Amino acid sequence: MISRDPTAFFEHARALAPDFGAATARAAFLVAPDGFARAEQSADDNRYMAAAADFDPGRAGAQHRALHLALSQTLPTISFAGDADTPDALFPNNVFATVRAAGAAPRYLVGRMRHPVRQREAERADIRGFFEQVLGYEERDLSRQTHPCELTGALVIDRARGLGYAGLSERCDERGAALMHEAFGLRATLLFDLAPGEYHTNVVLAVLAGRAALVSPAGFADPAVAAAIAGFYGPRGIVLDAAEQAGFVANAIALSTYTVWMSAGAARAARPATQQALAAAGFAVVAVELDAIEAAGGSLRCCVGEVF
Repeated sequence: MISRDPTAFFEHARALAPDFGAATARAAFLVAPDGFARAEQSADDNRYMAAAADFDPGRAGAQHRALHLALSQTLPTISFAGDADTPDALFPNNVFATVRAAGAAPRYLVGRMRHPVRQREAERADIRGFFEQVLGYEERDLSRQTHPCELTGALVIDRARGLGYAGLSERCDERGAALMHEAFGLRATLLFDLAPGEYHTNVVLAVLAGRAALVSPAGFADPAVAAAIAGFYGPRGIVLDAAEQAGFVANAIALSTYTVWMSAGAARAARPATQQALAAAGFAVVAVELDAIEAAGGSLRCCVGEVF
């Protein structure tokens, strides 16, 4: 099912059991910020990106290593080398993703990026080889068709239920969303327009271990869609304000059943009500300082590729 109708979508979703697959990843992968710099093409539609003078490669590299070390305490985490020709590669979840649905062979996906500077990332033989030759995953390559579909940047997934939330923008059109729906093997995907100026869904929405959601209505063209998503998760549908969104609070990820990861800046931006709601949902928050990395227009969730 692919729909723009939240009422029909959630009527269908409520009938689905949380048995699509594991709600959180079994491992993670990163790409080091080697050659960390402002990518001018990406800055064209990423309003969160700082000016070139505000990029600090040394600090970004140190913070990324600290993130790798911290994540490795929770689940196996590997880091691939970066490349100065692909300055946005430290956000690999837009380009590579995995799925392991119940009863299906695991596969890895390669997304179609909007900007040529990011399209180069999809050609990396080492990352493709890791998934295909080392892990034995089947490939689903979307990078050579024309419709933008920037994987788990554009598509937020409730992995427990097999539900997708696809925010449409210049980084993902309707056909691209349909291709991702099929490639991930999802049961249902809700399509909606992001607010003008928003580039990725995972800056305005996070689904946490299939049990809760962080939702920023300011990031949706129609706030009623955001309300419907939050309502689906009941008291665990946590509504963020615009300041929290700007602080990357929604760019969070659950990497275990009861732990949510976000940047230290996001944790500071989270209102007491948000912190209390996460605690009431059973989540402890782990925060890692990533202010230098956030200059590139993404935060912790953008850095983390998931291996299911």
